[in-house]
Amino acid sequence: MTRSPLPASFFGMVLGLSGLGQAWRVATPLWGMPHGIGEGLLLLAALVWLALLISYVIQALRHPAVVRNEFQHPVQGSTPALLAIATLLIALATLPYSRPLAYILTTVGISWHLVFSLWHTGTLWQGGRNALDTAPTLYLPTVAGNFTSAAALGALGHADWGWLFLGAGVFSWLALESLVIQRLWHPKEVPSQQRPLLGIQFAPPVVCAMAWLVLSPGSTDHWLLMLWGYGLFQLLLGIRLGSWLGEQPFSPAYWAYTFGVASATVTGLKLALAGISAAQIIAIPVFIGANLFIGYLAIRTAHLFFARRLLPRSV
Repeated sequence: MTRSPLPASFFGMVLGLSGLGQAWRVATPLWGMPHGIGEGLLLLAALVWLALLISYVIQALRHPAVVRNEFQHPVQGSTPALLAIATLLIALATLPYSRPLAYILTTVGISWHLVFSLWHTGTLWQGGRNALDTAPTLYLPTVAGNFTSAAALGALGHADWGWLFLGAGVFSWLALESLVIQRLWHPKEVPSQQRPLLGIQFAPPVVCAMAWLVLSPGSTDHWLLMLWGYGLFQLLLGIRLGSWLGEQPFSPAYWAYTFGVASATVTGLKLALAGISAAQIIAIPVFIGANLFIGYLAIRTAHLFFARRLLPRSV
């Protein structure tokens, strides 16, 4: 027996950890929270990112067919976009410590984002897909990738370039959302093994708002509140469907929920810091909930790792 391949979806762990770390960074000036907690979470995210990246590259060199099969999978084929998204989030984490390193990571991340998303989207445009394979993973290349590219560029002081990426992400999101919702309404129910991926459905509005706030720090534009409100509604819907979404036994796939959860938290904290009264109230339970949820996933994932069951064995 051998271990199963390392899936690109594992990079979702980086999204959750780095997002929570960014939330603690904002909580420091807002509520006087300890500075070291956020930086510790971001360091952990960077270590996880580095370990996964090295492992994935080695896998691609030693077993290219495995990676090729993942790229061509109708549902999982969108997940290699997470390599770019995770790298761009690590760039945001390293910026206060090394601007040159943040530039390098941003350049690498955006380069992979553009190469992969253009290849993947071009493949989709050629047709031949089964409508039942439509899943929220489709958001990763053109929506999440563009939003995080915008955030990284904004943080580096290139807001004009960042708005270009934000626009590409917004209109890609609007084009895809109706397709994903239509699949969810299909008479054939989403298989339980795919339901953890529905966590990605909750992310676009709050990731968009988070990127917007990086491009325009301190903004209190009504569009931001509208995006945050839609994201919060989606998260409440996730709670309402909790038992149905969680039918699949625990696996790292459930980290798909954390990008939306963490982004909603960061957005709420930044709006609260800007003086929005509704955010100052809502941000508290959202922050607590995000810490509990992501902390729970981290503990369960660590248990699988130390029990050597993170990657199941296959014949």
